[in-house]
Amino acid sequence: MKKNYLFTFIFTLVFFTTLQGFAQTENSSLQAQQNIEGLSIYPNPVNNGKQYIYITSKNNFNKKIEIFNALGKQILSTLLIGKELNIAKLSTGVYILKITEEDISETRKLVIK
Repeated sequence: MKKNYLFTFIFTLVFFTTLQGFAQTENSSLQAQQNIEGLSIYPNPVNNGKQYIYITSKNNFNKKIEIFNALGKQILSTLLIGKELNIAKLSTGVYILKITEEDISETRKLVIK
């Protein structure tokens, strides 16, 4: 009976040690790819009456832009080829921008005064 307890203890110890090692490796590789390099949104905050904001990144690839209101409802979805995004239809408030470039997504807050 003592041998079974010892075997079970060793097996459990090895299993949890290995499981923890895999989890650390997986998380570190995901964190390295989550940011769009050099992402910039300006002006932010935007004064009411401005027609455009500028969204740039280091690589300046095409970007998919999704704009959500404070309740999480999608207001706008568009493909941005250049830098200028027309925001004339947005009223004053706080919005969440989801920017996707080359399968990497990042969210930012946009304030319109």
